[in-house]
Amino acid sequence: QVQLVESGGGLVQAGGSLTLSCAASGFTFSSVVMRWYRQAPGKEREFVALIQSSGTTNYADSVKDRFIISRDNAKNTVYLQMSSLKPEDTAVYYCQTRRYGSPYWGQGTQVTVSS
Repeated sequence: QVQLVESGGGLVQAGGSLTLSCAASGFTFSSVVMRWYRQAPGKEREFVALIQSSGTTNYADSVKDRFIISRDNAKNTVYLQMSSLKPEDTAVYYCQTRRYGSPYWGQGTQVTVSS
């Protein structure tokens, strides 16, 4: 079955950096689009970034030029490198993929940015 396990969250000061990882299993990782989303307290879950199987990436405007999504197909892992972090980046971060039209989510990892 599809499993996504995020890690790497934590507490960081504004302006700092953090790298999240999402380990995937249960499907052919190299052939799918992988996405990162986040959900701040009291807000809806929002798109952060995606990476296609080709390596093409796309970002939300709010994180463009600060976050980098990448993937290691040999390790079945997708990463989110976050830099110049702001308090408004505080959220639970989730990785996501779709299989046969259905979304699959990890359990999320908390990122807290202090001012």
